[in-house]
Amino acid sequence: MPREHILIVEDDAVIGSELLKALSASGYDASLATTGQAAQTDARRHPPDLILLDLGLPDMEGVELCRRLRADLPQTVIVVLTARTEEFEVVVALDAGADDYLTKPFRLTELVARLRAHLRRRGAAPGDTVVTVGRVRLDLPARRVHADDTEVVLRPKEFDLLTALVTRAGEVVSREQLMDEVWDENWFGPTKTLDVHVSTLRRKLGAHAHITTLRGRGYRYERDAAGEE
Repeated sequence: MPREHILIVEDDAVIGSELLKALSASGYDASLATTGQAAQTDARRHPPDLILLDLGLPDMEGVELCRRLRADLPQTVIVVLTARTEEFEVVVALDAGADDYLTKPFRLTELVARLRAHLRRRGAAPGDTVVTVGRVRLDLPARRVHADDTEVVLRPKEFDLLTALVTRAGEVVSREQLMDEVWDENWFGPTKTLDVHVSTLRRKLGAHAHITTLRGRGYRYERDAAGEE
């Protein structure tokens, strides 16, 4: 069985080398690109299972590169690395197509655990099930979503999050449950990832989105009435 391929996009030679060694030692087929242009070329030549993307690149804005990579590789997991602590910077990166993020500095053990969780979720084979709630239909084996007769294209984590909510339609699902089930991040603490992904689902599904926010508790996918912010 071929090893899962991780593309590291990092212009700092020391950090890039450490990441390359850590991921290779963990059993992954890891490669390193030091510029945005090289990352795009490598990704097209050898599509990765996961991209570890530093936002501070010398030749291209990291958020723009994230947007381009997401357009070319809709099913690839993208995790951004950033030293930017401002919340809006993280939200912009997630909105551009990232599935998750880690802020520098971080521990290599934390990074490897996070990436392993993402790849495990990506490779999990769902049951032979089609779930329909209202006008939204999820084909779990094919990982496809339709609203009425129109297909809605979702990123990997958007699909996983919608699945977690729709398969529990009518129930309150806590933030902790969703982070644990979709991201396996219960030991890493809170992030803005969940909020941005819920917002994106609402935008993509439009009038078909029936996700209600229950402040301090979590979210509920409504069986009938449309949810509210």
